[in-house]
Amino acid sequence: MKHYLFLVLMAFSSWTMAEEAKEEWNETSLTDETIQKIQQAQFTYKKCVMDAMGKPDYAKLESRNATDVVIRECEPVLADMRKVYTDVQVPAVIADRHLKKLRIQVTRKVLQEFMYAEAAKKAGAQP
Repeated sequence: MKHYLFLVLMAFSSWTMAEEAKEEWNETSLTDETIQKIQQAQFTYKKCVMDAMGKPDYAKLESRNATDVVIRECEPVLADMRKVYTDVQVPAVIADRHLKKLRIQVTRKVLQEFMYAEAAKKAGAQP
């Protein structure tokens, strides 16, 4: 009886995996032109963040607040990047996951830089 139940469960699980595989998106379906557009959008986003970090007003803010302001200021650039994904029919879940990952990575770097600058000011290294 146990063997029969085990075989039924195995057959059912392989059938559900086959269904999931049909809906899976294959990353190689992106053309080189699309990949280049995505990379350009990433560069534009990172450039926006770096330009915003250079503003002297943000140096006066506490590091977490300054990071929040910088990231929110460049949020429209991420929206443009999402449009690149949706234009080539990348599923929204995958596009959002990539944008979230990029945003988190950039936020961590920005926060780290502001914290270093804040620590340097407290130590008296910078005016």
